[in-house]
Amino acid sequence: MTRPTTRPRVPNFSSGPCTKRPGWTLQALQNATLGRSHRSPAGKAKLVEAIELTRTVLRVPADYRIAIVPASDTGAVEMAMWSMLGPKTVEVAAWEAFGSEWVTDALQELKISPIVHETAYGVLPDLSAIDTKHNDVIFTWNGTAAGVRVPNGDWIAADREGVTICDATSAAFAMPLDWAKLDVVTFSWQKVMGGEAAHGMLILSPRAVARIESNTPAWPIPKVFRMAKGGKLIEGIFKGDTINTPSLLAVEDYLDTLRWAQSIGGLDALHARADANAKVVHDWVARTPWIGHLAVDPATYSNTGVCLVITDPDVLAMGDATVASVAKGIADTLDSEGIAFDIGAYRDAPAGLRIWCGGTVETSDLEALMPWLDWAYAAQKAKLTKAA
Repeated sequence: MTRPTTRPRVPNFSSGPCTKRPGWTLQALQNATLGRSHRSPAGKAKLVEAIELTRTVLRVPADYRIAIVPASDTGAVEMAMWSMLGPKTVEVAAWEAFGSEWVTDALQELKISPIVHETAYGVLPDLSAIDTKHNDVIFTWNGTAAGVRVPNGDWIAADREGVTICDATSAAFAMPLDWAKLDVVTFSWQKVMGGEAAHGMLILSPRAVARIESNTPAWPIPKVFRMAKGGKLIEGIFKGDTINTPSLLAVEDYLDTLRWAQSIGGLDALHARADANAKVVHDWVARTPWIGHLAVDPATYSNTGVCLVITDPDVLAMGDATVASVAKGIADTLDSEGIAFDIGAYRDAPAGLRIWCGGTVETSDLEALMPWLDWAYAAQKAKLTKAA
């Protein structure tokens, strides 16, 4: 196959940390409040601004509380689990690595014997089988390692008695979130918005706050998970008084990407960019015989971390080791060429490719990438033919 000539301008297609917003340079951080306490008026003002800009860009309801918390999205989810679970039966939906972590937490750490709805990579569980009316529910809106997302929140009971805990780290800013159906929403800066790592966002509905204030967990709660004192929510956490010391440099970077989002048209523009980017990949898959989606149902295709598997019957007939070798060869070749970085499948997922399509990626870069994928695959196939 002829070697392509047009290269992606930015070759960063990692699914986390994700590429920086278009035009980003270190100059974006020049106003960072460095060498100051995060509890100083200047430091706290930055944290409050990050919270309020999050509310504005994501269109978070006014009566929902927002906090910046430690340990990324994982820390945010586990804060909710440790603080809120116990009073009701818990159901967990898992179809890839990250959802499975919440199953492990519930089973092995909290020992609450949840009802588990777990399926193979690529297949969304039967959400209608979950009793969202009476039970607490934990689920991932978008499975980053499988390329499978929840199409909508219609399956969640509007008159529910339990709480819903939604890991939305690769869905926030890219997919519509049904806030009326969500009591806890978590995400991290390094995913869809390309921010820096280690910080998580925790968003609580009034129902979630009521659960925290009424629930006394049967297990110890580590300091970094504590959101209540004396049966009352620690309101300061949701007003910029972070539990531990945040990086104000990372905060400035998050503020920069939120301002960029506003400058391009806000949430609608972010959704449109992710959809347009994913369409480039989906359309290419539809016309390319050697590649397919890991996601089985098109209604569940992700528009951020698009996960792909090799479907060429000649390669599949050679066994899993060969399939894995070809997928790795494609990723390694494009990495060495400076065309695409970090596009291998997640380590626990089926062998294949994973291409980030979130709003900070330029559509033109994905359009340039597609011929290179064909070129790299042709080179790998030729090696197999020669070896045979």
